[in-house]
Amino acid sequence: MMFNLFTKENYMKPYIAGIGLGLVLLAAFYISGSGLGASGAMMRSVVATEKIISQSHVDSNIYLAKYGANEKNPLDAWLVFEVLGVLIGGILSGVMSGRMKVETNRGPKITNKKRLYLAFGGGALFGAGARIARGCTSGIALSGGATLSLGSWITMLCIFIGAYAFAFFVRKNWL
Repeated sequence: MMFNLFTKENYMKPYIAGIGLGLVLLAAFYISGSGLGASGAMMRSVVATEKIISQSHVDSNIYLAKYGANEKNPLDAWLVFEVLGVLIGGILSGVMSGRMKVETNRGPKITNKKRLYLAFGGGALFGAGARIARGCTSGIALSGGATLSLGSWITMLCIFIGAYAFAFFVRKNWL
């Protein structure tokens, strides 16, 4: 009997996916000397866009200058390629499994428009929080958690507690 990596719905089994993610994380530590994350790539994309609009603003801002001053290319970082790989891999996975489609998942009591506004607002808040915290949840959970950092575990516990507490107030949109 052959071992099947996928469920009958054509999703990868979670334990197999977890082992794969762990191996990718191990490879990231070995190759780059740091773990996985995504907010750094998003920030670098913003700096690249700002460079197109106003190079002088990037040069004069201490925070932005370290990523894109003068001839420095803000997209010259492995995190940018990691996020591009995640995007391309997600699209390929959806196409290969026959699940690639445009849809808005929502509860019965919410409109598509409101769902998109809430998703965009939540994503913007989480992105801003990631920059203020100097890293995203994938970095803190995967990279910090894998190194058994107590601070990472406490941070993730607080994120989950906060998410469950906030969900109480928006649950009517899903039920």
